[in-house]
Amino acid sequence: MFSRKIRVEYDADGKRTPCPLKWLDNFSMRNFTNASIFDDTLPFGDGIMEIGERVPLDKLQSAMEDWFQRKGYLAKGAGLFLEALLAASSQLEIVSGSFLLTN
Repeated sequence: MFSRKIRVEYDADGKRTPCPLKWLDNFSMRNFTNASIFDDTLPFGDGIMEIGERVPLDKLQSAMEDWFQRKGYLAKGAGLFLEALLAASSQLEIVSGSFLLTN
């Protein structure tokens, strides 16, 4: 079901910063009832989500950006960046704020 991992970052004063787990969780929980296309999203940690194959990254980015702005998490005009990392079958560890890929 959750076959892809993505990195989710936002622009904080010119620096890309991982979106807090709280933001990702808030978006995912909201969308379990309001937008079925995003049902296959699961927050994994700060800046990391697992998503299903049927979740389009461009629409996910747009919907997350809109939701974060309406919640006041993200300033108008601030960028939100999504990047595919790898298949969920591989392991991803977060070590001291960095991303470490392991097999």
